[in-house]
Amino acid sequence: MASPSGVNPRIFGAYDVRGVYPADLDENTAYRIGRAFAQYLAVSPIAVGRDMRLSSPALAQAFIRGVTEQGADAIDLGLTTTDELYFAVGKYGYPAGAMITASHNPKQYNGIKMCRENAVSISSETGGFAIRDLAVSGQFTEPARKGDVTRRDVSDAYVEHCLSFIDVASVKPFRIAVDAGNGMAGMLIPRVFEKLPCELIPLYFELDGSFPNHPASPIEPENTEELRRIVPERGCEMGVAFDGDADRMFLVDEHGRLLGGDMVTALVARSLLRTQRGATILYNLICSRSVPEVIERDGGRAVRTRVGHSFIKARMREENAVFGGEHSGHFYFRDNWYADSGLIAFLIVLELVSLSGKTVSELVAEVDTRFRSGEVNSDTHDQKGRMEAIERIYAAQGAAIDHLDGVTIAFPTWWANVRPSNTEPLLRLNVEADTQDEMERRRDELLAVIRQ
Repeated sequence: MASPSGVNPRIFGAYDVRGVYPADLDENTAYRIGRAFAQYLAVSPIAVGRDMRLSSPALAQAFIRGVTEQGADAIDLGLTTTDELYFAVGKYGYPAGAMITASHNPKQYNGIKMCRENAVSISSETGGFAIRDLAVSGQFTEPARKGDVTRRDVSDAYVEHCLSFIDVASVKPFRIAVDAGNGMAGMLIPRVFEKLPCELIPLYFELDGSFPNHPASPIEPENTEELRRIVPERGCEMGVAFDGDADRMFLVDEHGRLLGGDMVTALVARSLLRTQRGATILYNLICSRSVPEVIERDGGRAVRTRVGHSFIKARMREENAVFGGEHSGHFYFRDNWYADSGLIAFLIVLELVSLSGKTVSELVAEVDTRFRSGEVNSDTHDQKGRMEAIERIYAAQGAAIDHLDGVTIAFPTWWANVRPSNTEPLLRLNVEADTQDEMERRRDELLAVIRQ
């Protein structure tokens, strides 16, 4: 329910602002969040980017108006990807940034991602809720002056930055299909392929916030059906799918099989460890056991983390980790201000495939030796009770138990994690085993406990 100021406090989540336009998030709310953001951080200038959603131009304009009326200058990046917004803040030393986007959500949604200097994300615990409270209360101080707006396009600089992670001369002239899902990758990827010897087969590169072809959420397999069909049909060496704001990336091998984010993490790790032996690499606890095995085998140091970008980025800084990967298609790089970039991850895999002389499927076969359930969600209002029941049952069977994120139970030939959703009455289950039969059996017995 909206407050007297018109701002609905429920749109402020753990990592960003997200809601339906205009019911939950309208121009008034964006304006007030812009003012609150500028007043809370008390810095200038603030970089602002937006995606191609139908409501993004109006929301970006309102947010920028809030920023400038609170006395801060604004750098209007215009249409951009979320990675580019983080890049701009890090590269040009801006003390803060905001991206108008709802990422992979359906077309009726929009949102705001915010960061501090050096692209450090603002979460609920690091200022997000304070900004919320200020936006809701409307207790703004009147500045001595209004800020100015400067427009800047950082896309070419960002492309050069991403390409600096690889030796472009080593890339082979592959044929690559890319599904932009009518999202921001459609603007960025052509600029990248201008610098590569590869043939680009584009799918849905027209920027269209109505998403006329499929939702820009590649983590759901049904949204990559066409890409998976076209890759083998057209003789592509690989396929790539990006989400709406182009920060998440998913790979398809030459046979049209979708790779999990953990397998991409393993491939990126292998490539980086060729030249940075001994480097620390992070992976979240949903990733396959194969990921830390590959990192250690190739001379790296593997560190396990909980799920979520704010946790991974903070731990990467603590550990001076060169890279961190998540099962969800987020990939973070130390030399990218610890921010995520699906584009950099894709380029590193492209270089690895080029140098190895092997296909994507052959490289994956070397590291992917187990069977995974994928994330299975179950509605339950007794999250705590169900997790306690699982821990009790499997501890009695001799499982190793940890609580890094939810409950993880581990045996020599299989493991499972059950963790609650931050935003819904759901439990999320992931199971991995050495055989398909055991994975399915353990998955079903765990779901029986969760759903009883």
